[in-house]
Amino acid sequence: MRVLVTGGAGFIGGNLAEAFLRDGHDVTVVDNFEPFYDLGIKEHTVERCEAVAGETDGTYALVRDDIRDADLVDDLVDGTDAIVHQAAQAGVRTSVDEPRKVTEINVDGTVNVLQSAVDADVERVILASSSSVYGKPEYLPYDEDHPNEPVSPYGVTKLAKEHFARVYNELHGLPTVCLRYFTVYGPRMRPNMAISNFVSRCLNGEPPVIYGDGEQTRDFTYIEDVVEANRALLESDAADGEVMNIGSTDNITITRLAEEIRDQLAPELELVYEEAREADAKHTHADVSKARELIGYEPTYDIREGVGAFIEWYEENREWYEPLVRSS
Repeated sequence: MRVLVTGGAGFIGGNLAEAFLRDGHDVTVVDNFEPFYDLGIKEHTVERCEAVAGETDGTYALVRDDIRDADLVDDLVDGTDAIVHQAAQAGVRTSVDEPRKVTEINVDGTVNVLQSAVDADVERVILASSSSVYGKPEYLPYDEDHPNEPVSPYGVTKLAKEHFARVYNELHGLPTVCLRYFTVYGPRMRPNMAISNFVSRCLNGEPPVIYGDGEQTRDFTYIEDVVEANRALLESDAADGEVMNIGSTDNITITRLAEEIRDQLAPELELVYEEAREADAKHTHADVSKARELIGYEPTYDIREGVGAFIEWYEENREWYEPLVRSS
């Protein structure tokens, strides 16, 4: 299968591209290499994908460009069987500071992808959404029928992305499905995420820094579970036109997360608390029963197992990954 992965040099997109290559697919990646964090991590992702392509039957092509260019997207989508649309300007706080830029990338870029997919008669479009679409919880865990009242421009753009996918599915019969990811973590994750930051600080004898009172909760999803959900959708026509949560088996307070990492690496350290950051959701927790029913999704990592796996990877790759984390 010929697969286009937008944002395919990033954390989630890069792990997906690598997995698809291992499955023998021909993968084209487009990524604009936005310097949101140290680009050395993306360069390592590209090197990893090139190495995997050399070991399998799949082919790998990298295009360093931007999905806001409609003509470029038309060219990339032509001849493609499936699109896995991960490209986005990430960062809740970035969206508060630069809402126009985030809207151009996340919404206008998505419309380019969807329109090109219709014109090229693409067989499947899988779009990355986010738990940020929910906003303030009326109840937990969130199911897909929970009201959507995002509390950041980032969440608004993700919700708009879902609505455009629905409209293209209904008007044009484009086979779309949107996945609402809940705080994904794992190898090559962004350095400004809580888990990578806590691990780095503890390994270097520095206390984890928590923003706010630490009682906010998150549903952390290990990257391998996200990969398996996308694989399932790439290999079937299940869930056409649907939106579904992709989360883990539980949620955890940020204080407890920091304690878990601290206890594994540097139990002598004390936690440090600083002022809360604006526009962050207070709580997230996924009900994944819909994904379980439609695609057989079953998260396999709880937070202790996932953190342990990430710490092991971090220590094995510390020589190149840690300097990039600590410089970002």
